[in-house]
Amino acid sequence: MILDDVTMPEYERGVLLSRTVIIPFGSLEEHGAHLPLCTDTLQVFEVCRRVAERTGVHLAPPIPYGVCRSTRNHPGTVGVTTATLRALTVDLVRDFHRHGMRSFVLISGHAGKTHVLTLVDAAEQLLDELPDIRVSVISEYNEIQEAGKALVEAEDDSHAGEIETSRVMFLRPELVKGTSPAEWPAFPEARLVRDKRRHWPGGVWGDPSRASAEKGRRLTDIAVDRVIELIRELEDYRETDGGDRA
Repeated sequence: MILDDVTMPEYERGVLLSRTVIIPFGSLEEHGAHLPLCTDTLQVFEVCRRVAERTGVHLAPPIPYGVCRSTRNHPGTVGVTTATLRALTVDLVRDFHRHGMRSFVLISGHAGKTHVLTLVDAAEQLLDELPDIRVSVISEYNEIQEAGKALVEAEDDSHAGEIETSRVMFLRPELVKGTSPAEWPAFPEARLVRDKRRHWPGGVWGDPSRASAEKGRRLTDIAVDRVIELIRELEDYRETDGGDRA
């Protein structure tokens, strides 16, 4: 059930059929010279839409902003703080819980480490606060990196490279504006820098030239199957200290 599209009575009936909600998190972030700023949001929402259609779980509207530290100096990246993301996540889960949801899938299309760990931190608080809920935090991109290794030619491909370019070529080919040079940034080890663009001028981490729409289709299918698997594991999970009361 796509919550953007349903009415109040439809939502009320839907909760009787499923008490699981997916909340997708994306970003407004540079993705080289060839991919749109919405790349993370686009990818995660399209995967979640397919998951919802196949499983009947509820899909919330995507959150289009994230914590973007490594790209914050690149034009077009507009992010939020960890405090904002954490507070928003907590508020959304609390209110969905008030409206009958009990299993929560917080799935991020933005793979920034700080961003994902903020979702984990919020989820840990919610587990303590709401004893009848189950929560999964999924980095959708990390799942694809692991499960789709056989399809990916470029090593250490992680941002606006082969994987993401392939997926946008499949999902929204009209948004792909040519390509960008392959790039693997060299940030200093164990040292923070203010001018991150100096160390990462093109905003690409990987090789977009190896991308194809067919790879994008197969990677998207892998992501959908993996997320469905994780949702089923979440819904079947039981704890002796309260998690089995959902």
